[in-house]
Amino acid sequence: MDKRDLSSLFRERLRTLLQRYAGNQSAFAASIGIDRSALSQMLSEASTRLPRAETLLTIAAEHKVSLDWLMGLSHDEGLTGEIRESFEIEEGSGNFDDTLLASWHAEAVGTKIRYVPAGIPDLLRTEALIDYEAEISNRSREAQAGETRYRIDYNRRPETDMEVCMPRHTLEIFARGLGVWSGFPEEARREQLRHMAALLDELYPTFRLFLYDGRMRYSVPYTIFGPYRVAVYVGDMYLVLNATSAVRTLTRHFDNLIRSAEINPHEAAGFAQRLADMPFRR
Repeated sequence: MDKRDLSSLFRERLRTLLQRYAGNQSAFAASIGIDRSALSQMLSEASTRLPRAETLLTIAAEHKVSLDWLMGLSHDEGLTGEIRESFEIEEGSGNFDDTLLASWHAEAVGTKIRYVPAGIPDLLRTEALIDYEAEISNRSREAQAGETRYRIDYNRRPETDMEVCMPRHTLEIFARGLGVWSGFPEEARREQLRHMAALLDELYPTFRLFLYDGRMRYSVPYTIFGPYRVAVYVGDMYLVLNATSAVRTLTRHFDNLIRSAEINPHEAAGFAQRLADMPFRR
């Protein structure tokens, strides 16, 4: 991260702590072992210098925040003087309402969520598709259904802002009943696409689906929860990236996927409906 960005983030976090503090600036300065003039220099927009390591550690310890939050390296304040790991591994099984994935969605309310799904987006699936995918994957049908219900309810909230970006050919392969969907009946596939078209129309513009050419771009499935974290889906678990730099990098990657989209959100419902209506060769 550029030194100017780092010092700017530090000043922002320091001002946050100052606003929370019950006393005045002189008392705040004294609490971290410096005088008021030194505090003013730290808060000055003209300065790109960071305090000495001892001062940073004192601020973190005295005001019960993590050093990585204070330095702008994480959006989680964490525990006193403790640097949060840059990544974690979280299990993805169990009742969705009780998982960390649900809490991450709740935490990100009011911010933008960006999502690259592994297949048909969870909230757009019919009961029939949930049953079929649960059977072939040996995953809990109840857990998958719970996740779908949660995501639909979440996206119907007026403060939701979600962008989904996926390969166009995923839907085309599904429509033709190829790959993992070869055992899913044609009429069920058509009903799934009609259901998808209806939901895309209903939820737009708070839920926006972009479709890109999967031959030109590639992405692993992941979700960006506002500015807080990225959860990369790796099967039955998630690789969770907490560092600000990682969130920014994958946000840029997502933006590049959107720039290459061939089907934009206002066209997505119509595209799904056309797939539902097209004739298939016997």
